[in-house]
Amino acid sequence: MSNSSSLTQFLLLAFSDRRELQLLHFWLFLAISLAALLANGLILSAVACDHHLHTPMGFFLLNLSLTDLGCICTTVPKAMHNSLWDTTTISYMGCAAQLFYFYFFILAEYFLLTIMCYDRYVAICKPLHYGTLLGSRACAHMAAAAWATAFLNALLHTASTFSLPLCQGNALDQFFCEIPAILKLSCSHSGYLREIGLLWFTISLAFGCFVFIVFSYVQIFRAVLRIPSQQGRHKAFSTCLPHLAVVSLFVSTGMFAYLKPPSSSSPSLDLALSVLYSMVPPALNPFIYSLRNQELKDALRKMMTGCFSSAINCLVSGL
Repeated sequence: MSNSSSLTQFLLLAFSDRRELQLLHFWLFLAISLAALLANGLILSAVACDHHLHTPMGFFLLNLSLTDLGCICTTVPKAMHNSLWDTTTISYMGCAAQLFYFYFFILAEYFLLTIMCYDRYVAICKPLHYGTLLGSRACAHMAAAAWATAFLNALLHTASTFSLPLCQGNALDQFFCEIPAILKLSCSHSGYLREIGLLWFTISLAFGCFVFIVFSYVQIFRAVLRIPSQQGRHKAFSTCLPHLAVVSLFVSTGMFAYLKPPSSSSPSLDLALSVLYSMVPPALNPFIYSLRNQELKDALRKMMTGCFSSAINCLVSGL
């Protein structure tokens, strides 16, 4: 029997015991992380450099890319390290840091998606008030509130989880540190109930955001269907589809991971679902937004053309 004061490390769940599959996982995670880093990095650069994207949606998209980068950089590097070096260990403090940053970025992303839904609602349902309701100061305040709320939630959950006495060993049934896996090691009933209470508070907050998103899209679709021209309806729908796709991907993967029936749970399924909700959305979000946003595509094309031209000029001048 062990307790939290004597624990120095945790054992994470390995993807496979076979060396060939471990190396395959390493290369797969490397490809996913590089794609996410490149795509989100391009969006950050495009929004920062192109004045056409200095809009409320561009500002929130920049913040969303930061959360995607944070999610990928929190979980993937350790998984790659363990797969490459055939190990499963993570230090006690490293586990606490990973749990804090994962929940910080994942909650910040969800709150930002809620704010971006409000942006679409105002743009379509109250276009005459868009400049007033979503001015630069209002956008900064809403983004700051999203980051601050996520920070406080993550801090409370991390402090509560790692204050629990742990007496069920140190093996986690997850490939990264998350709250449900650590709660299974706890032997304190009161501490367990305290953290469950905090989780229900966060779930209630997330559910409130979900209700707001659903209500907003009901109003958006009603407003769009009242537009007389087909071209106008198509344009309005096209501005909402990327956000709706990202929200659907984020919510569905999280619900599959956390709300599946216990009877259908298995280590391999849990592992696949955890990869799905922790890695796939951050990697796909930039591509989803780029596909339907013509201004973003133009900015990316202009930036990449400029970089390519500069590289050609440097090569020519060096010859």
